[in-house]
Amino acid sequence: MTRTPPRLATLTLLTALSAVTLNMILPSLPSMARDLAARESVTALAVSGYMLASALFQLGLGPLSDRFGRRPVMLGALMVYVAASLGCMLAQDVAVLLGCRVLQAVIVAGVVVSNAAIRDRHSAVDSAAKLSLIASAMAVAPMLGPMLGGFLDVSLGWRAVFALYAGLGGVLLVLAWVDMGETRASGLPAPSWRDGLCLLRSARYAAYVLCTAFSVAAFYVFVTGVPYVATAVWGLSPAEVGIGVGSITGGFLVGAAISARQARSLGLGALLVSGRVVSVAAMLLAAGVFAVGVSHPLALFGLTVFVGLGNGLTLPTANAGAMSVRPALAGTAAGLSGALSMALGAVLSTLTAFVVERSPTPGALLAIITGCTLLSLVAALVATRLERGALLGGVAGR
Repeated sequence: MTRTPPRLATLTLLTALSAVTLNMILPSLPSMARDLAARESVTALAVSGYMLASALFQLGLGPLSDRFGRRPVMLGALMVYVAASLGCMLAQDVAVLLGCRVLQAVIVAGVVVSNAAIRDRHSAVDSAAKLSLIASAMAVAPMLGPMLGGFLDVSLGWRAVFALYAGLGGVLLVLAWVDMGETRASGLPAPSWRDGLCLLRSARYAAYVLCTAFSVAAFYVFVTGVPYVATAVWGLSPAEVGIGVGSITGGFLVGAAISARQARSLGLGALLVSGRVVSVAAMLLAAGVFAVGVSHPLALFGLTVFVGLGNGLTLPTANAGAMSVRPALAGTAAGLSGALSMALGAVLSTLTAFVVERSPTPGALLAIITGCTLLSLVAALVATRLERGALLGGVAGR
């Protein structure tokens, strides 16, 4: 068993596989419904059920990696993932497909374990810089996944998508076995459920998590609501809507690149708050533009791109800060944060669909996004103040 820490490239690939597994099957949902004689609303559970299972798995995988180590949890998750992918590929009825698809969600360990492994070996500031690089994979993979999935579905059929999942999982299982040495320090006491409760009771941890959750929710709200608005108000085609949605991802990549380069020189607090200020300012400006009667897709997409940029500045920093509250519980902290962010994103996405279905206007969509960005800014300011107090308390206690 290797004892060397994993390369950043390995952790990035594990994170990317988790991201691409969610949405590569999207173009294949109609084909799956047709071949398995199921309603499309049922096969759509392959997406929503996967998201719910991902949230639940994160709640368990983080604490397990704190107790048993990062390496065994990651290897175990990859083994289950490969088996579940093969099960989906061979499924002859929709119940088997959905059951195996839920098990596929265990690959969310790639995000939880990778984040914790980085925090195990680096300071909070250096962790934020490295998490920014990994965050780029989380942005690029969802853009490429549906395109590749659509190509495979047309040329080879939907089962080929799951065959690719199984193949990628097998390759990464070998890579993780060879490259992923244990990063959790030996000799640390095994955490108990009481430790997790203490983490949840920490105001500093809660502030970081809420900052993350509302920042991510702003993105979910955007991608949920913009197809309704862009189609109803401007008559944009699906391809044009896709380009508009990609703009926010482009902004995220720019923000993550800045964060990776400037984390050490600017510090966590500056990146955390500046990312939120950029997002809030852009949304307030967008609301003002539409309030005075300017209605053009470029006004929407040109300003929501800064929501992505702000998230690229904020999210790696907020994740590093959350894992630094109790470094020995980095896995638990990453898992809880991810699960809560996904849960809030699902709730606000549902609310957004309800609102814009009845009022498909830029103003309605911007109001929800602005609310998310404002709440994330408040959480960032609270986290920064509490972090400063913790540092001063630590100095005074020496």
